[in-house]
Amino acid sequence: MSDFTQARLAMVNSQVRPSDVTDARLQDAMAAVPRERFVPKSQMARAYADTQLPLPGGRAMLSPRDFAKLAGAAAIRPGDVVLDIACGLGYSTAVLARLAETVVGLECDSGMAAKAGERLAAAGADNAVVVEGPLAAGLPGQGPFDVIFVNGAVAGAPAAWLDQLAVGGRLVVFLRTTVVGRATVFTRAERTIGERAVFDATPPYLPGFEPQPGFVF
Repeated sequence: MSDFTQARLAMVNSQVRPSDVTDARLQDAMAAVPRERFVPKSQMARAYADTQLPLPGGRAMLSPRDFAKLAGAAAIRPGDVVLDIACGLGYSTAVLARLAETVVGLECDSGMAAKAGERLAAAGADNAVVVEGPLAAGLPGQGPFDVIFVNGAVAGAPAAWLDQLAVGGRLVVFLRTTVVGRATVFTRAERTIGERAVFDATPPYLPGFEPQPGFVF
Protein backbone atom coordinates (compact mmCIF):
# COMPACT_ATOMS: atom_id res chain seq x y z
CA MET A 1 0.00 0.00 0.00
CA SER A 2 1.47 3.36 -1.04
CA ASP A 3 1.97 6.24 1.37
CA PHE A 4 -0.74 8.25 -0.43
CA THR A 5 -3.19 5.35 -0.20
CA GLN A 6 -2.55 5.06 3.52
CA ALA A 7 -2.95 8.82 3.92
CA ARG A 8 -6.23 8.71 1.98
CA LEU A 9 -7.69 6.01 4.21
CA ALA A 10 -6.47 7.86 7.30
CA MET A 11 -8.19 11.02 6.02
CA VAL A 12 -11.51 9.20 5.76
CA ASN A 13 -11.13 7.48 9.12
CA SER A 14 -9.84 10.45 11.11
CA GLN A 15 -11.36 13.52 9.39
CA VAL A 16 -14.49 12.41 7.54
CA ARG A 17 -16.19 9.72 9.61
CA PRO A 18 -15.71 11.49 13.00
CA SER A 19 -17.29 14.64 11.49
CA ASP A 20 -20.72 13.02 11.34
CA VAL A 21 -20.43 12.13 7.65
CA THR A 22 -22.39 8.89 7.57
CA ASP A 23 -22.99 8.43 3.83
CA ALA A 24 -21.07 5.25 2.97
CA ARG A 25 -21.07 6.11 -0.74
CA LEU A 26 -19.39 9.45 -0.02
CA GLN A 27 -16.85 7.82 2.30
CA ASP A 28 -16.02 5.25 -0.38
CA ALA A 29 -15.70 7.96 -3.05
CA MET A 30 -13.26 9.96 -0.96
CA ALA A 31 -11.31 6.79 -0.17
CA ALA A 32 -11.04 6.04 -3.90
CA VAL A 33 -10.20 9.41 -5.48
CA PRO A 34 -6.45 10.19 -5.36
CA ARG A 35 -6.60 13.70 -3.90
CA GLU A 36 -2.87 14.20 -4.42
CA ARG A 37 -3.43 14.28 -8.20
CA PHE A 38 -5.81 17.24 -7.92
CA VAL A 39 -3.66 19.64 -5.91
CA PRO A 40 -0.79 21.89 -7.05
CA LYS A 41 2.49 19.97 -7.18
CA SER A 42 3.88 22.13 -4.38
CA GLN A 43 1.05 20.90 -2.11
CA MET A 44 1.16 17.16 -2.84
CA ALA A 45 2.81 16.34 0.49
CA ARG A 46 -0.08 18.11 2.27
CA ALA A 47 -2.86 16.68 0.11
CA TYR A 48 -4.48 14.80 2.99
CA ALA A 49 -3.86 17.32 5.76
CA ASP A 50 -6.86 18.60 7.70
CA THR A 51 -6.58 22.06 6.19
CA GLN A 52 -7.45 24.18 3.17
CA LEU A 53 -4.86 24.14 0.38
CA PRO A 54 -3.96 27.21 -1.70
CA LEU A 55 -4.92 27.32 -5.36
CA PRO A 56 -4.00 29.90 -8.02
CA GLY A 57 -5.80 33.25 -8.03
CA GLY A 58 -6.17 33.57 -4.27
CA ARG A 59 -8.46 30.55 -4.14
CA ALA A 60 -8.36 27.58 -1.79
CA MET A 61 -9.32 23.92 -1.91
CA LEU A 62 -11.78 23.02 0.84
CA SER A 63 -10.47 20.96 3.73
CA PRO A 64 -11.50 17.28 3.60
CA ARG A 65 -13.82 17.78 6.57
CA ASP A 66 -15.62 20.81 5.13
CA PHE A 67 -15.88 19.24 1.68
CA ALA A 68 -17.26 15.96 3.05
CA LYS A 69 -19.84 17.61 5.28
CA LEU A 70 -21.05 19.91 2.50
CA ALA A 71 -21.26 17.04 0.01
CA GLY A 72 -23.13 14.99 2.59
CA ALA A 73 -25.62 17.83 3.10
CA ALA A 74 -26.33 17.78 -0.65
CA ALA A 75 -27.70 14.21 -0.37
CA ILE A 76 -26.59 13.34 -3.90
CA ARG A 77 -28.47 10.46 -5.53
CA PRO A 78 -27.17 8.15 -8.29
CA GLY A 79 -29.44 9.72 -10.92
CA ASP A 80 -28.64 13.36 -10.08
CA VAL A 81 -27.15 15.93 -12.44
CA VAL A 82 -24.72 18.13 -10.51
CA LEU A 83 -23.15 21.54 -11.20
CA ASP A 84 -19.83 21.89 -9.34
CA ILE A 85 -19.03 25.61 -9.10
CA ALA A 86 -15.40 26.76 -8.68
CA CYS A 87 -14.15 23.22 -9.21
CA GLY A 88 -10.48 24.26 -9.18
CA LEU A 89 -8.27 21.40 -10.32
CA GLY A 90 -11.16 18.94 -10.35
CA TYR A 91 -11.03 17.07 -7.04
CA SER A 92 -14.59 17.91 -6.02
CA THR A 93 -15.84 17.01 -9.51
CA ALA A 94 -14.07 13.64 -9.36
CA VAL A 95 -15.63 12.75 -6.00
CA LEU A 96 -19.10 13.98 -6.92
CA ALA A 97 -18.93 12.04 -10.19
CA ARG A 98 -18.82 8.83 -8.14
CA LEU A 99 -22.10 9.79 -6.49
CA ALA A 100 -24.12 11.28 -9.36
CA GLU A 101 -25.10 10.43 -12.93
CA THR A 102 -23.43 13.50 -14.47
CA VAL A 103 -21.28 16.31 -13.07
CA VAL A 104 -20.40 19.56 -14.80
CA GLY A 105 -17.51 21.44 -13.23
CA LEU A 106 -17.60 25.22 -13.70
CA GLU A 107 -14.30 27.07 -13.44
CA CYS A 108 -13.51 30.72 -14.26
CA ASP A 109 -9.72 30.24 -14.35
CA SER A 110 -8.76 28.96 -17.81
CA GLY A 111 -5.55 27.34 -16.58
CA MET A 112 -7.25 25.43 -13.79
CA ALA A 113 -10.15 24.47 -16.05
CA ALA A 114 -7.77 22.89 -18.57
CA LYS A 115 -5.82 21.03 -15.87
CA ALA A 116 -9.03 19.84 -14.22
CA GLY A 117 -10.24 18.37 -17.50
CA GLU A 118 -6.94 16.55 -18.01
CA ARG A 119 -6.87 15.16 -14.48
CA LEU A 120 -10.47 14.00 -14.61
CA ALA A 121 -9.79 12.19 -17.87
CA ALA A 122 -6.71 10.54 -16.35
CA ALA A 123 -8.81 9.46 -13.37
CA GLY A 124 -11.40 7.85 -15.63
CA ALA A 125 -14.25 10.18 -14.62
CA ASP A 126 -16.10 9.75 -17.92
CA ASN A 127 -19.37 11.14 -16.55
CA ALA A 128 -17.77 14.51 -15.72
CA VAL A 129 -16.79 17.52 -17.80
CA VAL A 130 -15.31 20.94 -16.97
CA VAL A 131 -16.61 24.15 -18.54
CA GLU A 132 -14.90 27.55 -18.34
CA GLY A 133 -17.11 30.51 -17.50
CA PRO A 134 -18.08 33.16 -14.92
CA LEU A 135 -19.01 31.55 -11.63
CA ALA A 136 -21.85 33.90 -10.71
CA ALA A 137 -23.74 33.05 -13.89
CA GLY A 138 -23.78 29.31 -13.34
CA LEU A 139 -24.71 27.42 -16.52
CA PRO A 140 -28.15 28.65 -17.56
CA GLY A 141 -28.05 26.76 -20.84
CA GLN A 142 -27.41 23.37 -19.25
CA GLY A 143 -29.75 23.28 -16.27
CA PRO A 144 -31.82 22.62 -14.37
CA PHE A 145 -29.58 20.83 -11.89
CA ASP A 146 -30.51 18.47 -9.08
CA VAL A 147 -27.54 19.70 -7.03
CA ILE A 148 -25.37 22.79 -7.22
CA PHE A 149 -22.21 22.48 -5.11
CA VAL A 150 -20.07 25.57 -4.40
CA ASN A 151 -16.37 25.28 -3.45
CA GLY A 152 -15.94 28.36 -1.29
CA ALA A 153 -17.74 31.00 0.73
CA VAL A 154 -20.02 33.72 -0.59
CA ALA A 155 -21.75 36.65 1.06
CA GLY A 156 -24.98 35.76 -0.72
CA ALA A 157 -26.18 33.18 -3.22
CA PRO A 158 -26.65 34.69 -6.72
CA ALA A 159 -30.20 34.44 -8.05
CA ALA A 160 -28.84 32.70 -11.15
CA TRP A 161 -27.79 29.69 -9.05
CA LEU A 162 -31.19 29.37 -7.43
CA ASP A 163 -32.92 29.79 -10.79
CA GLN A 164 -30.98 26.82 -12.19
CA LEU A 165 -32.20 24.35 -9.56
CA ALA A 166 -34.69 21.68 -10.59
CA VAL A 167 -37.77 21.23 -8.43
CA GLY A 168 -36.47 19.36 -5.40
CA GLY A 169 -32.92 20.51 -6.25
CA ARG A 170 -30.39 21.54 -3.60
CA LEU A 171 -27.83 24.35 -3.64
CA VAL A 172 -25.14 23.77 -1.00
CA VAL A 173 -22.85 26.69 -0.21
CA PHE A 174 -20.98 28.39 2.63
CA LEU A 175 -22.61 31.73 3.47
CA ARG A 176 -20.36 34.23 5.23
CA THR A 177 -21.27 37.73 6.23
CA THR A 178 -19.01 37.78 9.31
CA VAL A 179 -15.92 35.86 10.41
CA VAL A 180 -17.91 32.67 10.93
CA GLY A 181 -19.67 31.09 7.97
CA ARG A 182 -22.48 28.57 7.77
CA ALA A 183 -22.90 25.73 5.34
CA THR A 184 -26.38 26.28 3.99
CA VAL A 185 -28.75 24.14 1.93
CA PHE A 186 -31.24 25.90 -0.34
CA THR A 187 -34.01 23.60 -1.64
CA ARG A 188 -36.35 24.48 -4.50
CA ALA A 189 -40.05 23.68 -4.27
CA GLU A 190 -42.58 24.46 -6.99
CA ARG A 191 -42.94 28.13 -6.01
CA THR A 192 -40.56 28.73 -3.10
CA ILE A 193 -36.96 28.27 -1.98
CA GLY A 194 -36.32 26.76 1.45
CA GLU A 195 -33.15 27.50 3.39
CA ARG A 196 -31.48 25.77 6.34
CA ALA A 197 -28.06 26.03 7.98
CA VAL A 198 -26.34 22.71 8.65
CA PHE A 199 -22.93 23.44 10.22
CA ASP A 200 -20.42 26.23 10.86
CA ALA A 201 -17.20 26.61 8.86
CA THR A 202 -14.96 29.44 7.68
CA PRO A 203 -13.56 28.68 4.22
CA PRO A 204 -12.21 31.71 2.35
CA TYR A 205 -14.45 33.75 0.07
CA LEU A 206 -14.46 33.03 -3.61
CA PRO A 207 -12.89 36.13 -5.18
CA GLY A 208 -15.64 38.56 -6.15
CA PHE A 209 -18.16 37.08 -3.72
CA GLU A 210 -17.07 38.99 -0.61
CA PRO A 211 -19.48 41.29 1.30
CA GLN A 212 -19.78 44.67 -0.35
CA PRO A 213 -18.79 47.62 1.87
CA GLY A 214 -21.67 49.84 2.83
CA PHE A 215 -21.80 53.60 2.52
CA VAL A 216 -20.20 55.63 5.30
CA PHE A 217 -21.80 58.98 6.16
